[in-house]
Amino acid sequence: MLYLVPTPIGNLEDITLRAVNVLKSADTILAEDTRTSGVLMKHLGINKPLQSYHIFNEHQSVQRVIDQLKQGKTYALVSDAGTPAISDPGFLLVRECIRHNIPVECLPGPTAFVPALVNSGLPADRFTFEGFLPHKKGRQTRLSQLAEEERTMIFYESPHRLLKTLGQFAEVFGPERPASVSRELTKLFEETVRGSLSEIMAYFAEKPVKGEIVVCVQGAENTKQTAKRDKGSDYYKQDLDDDDDDV
Repeated sequence: MLYLVPTPIGNLEDITLRAVNVLKSADTILAEDTRTSGVLMKHLGINKPLQSYHIFNEHQSVQRVIDQLKQGKTYALVSDAGTPAISDPGFLLVRECIRHNIPVECLPGPTAFVPALVNSGLPADRFTFEGFLPHKKGRQTRLSQLAEEERTMIFYESPHRLLKTLGQFAEVFGPERPASVSRELTKLFEETVRGSLSEIMAYFAEKPVKGEIVVCVQGAENTKQTAKRDKGSDYYKQDLDDDDDDV
């Protein structure tokens, strides 16, 4: 059996009791970086074999892991932080397990974009997770496709590319589009900056940017809805009335 085990994105206390028990019971733990995961395992008092499984070797490693699983071994897959397969390795292995009728179970647990979205103050009822945008080829095409996206959009970005990305967002979505930037989530220097894209750009232009970054950008239609609600319209009340009619 294969378990996908989310690990803390910063604060080590965010590991679940079930995750600890699964890691203790696994025959082998597949780790994106065995050094990083080794620190966590030592903290948790878990002494299990760690095998490297990352984006650069997953294509070569999948069949070996499948063969071991077929022999009755139990593997747990962890990434450096958060939930495996969310902008991290895991998809290929899960797909192959399903193809070979090997049971797969994903535990609930930490992932960076959920607290960033909820803490952003932007509409969270409907959203699209975009992860990392292409660095070069296809980047402008993807941004153009998102220009009229009505749901809140969530992106991952590296610190050294944040200002450039915010500038591109301002060009495509407009400098006044509401957004938020969260960094170092669950860590000592956690910070969430909210405002228009131009305001957030001005803020980070004046200080060095460090840590893991999650950017949330309000959708086009949500921007219109928020403007109506902020003006004291009956838009939100009308939504509730419409919902009542459907019951």
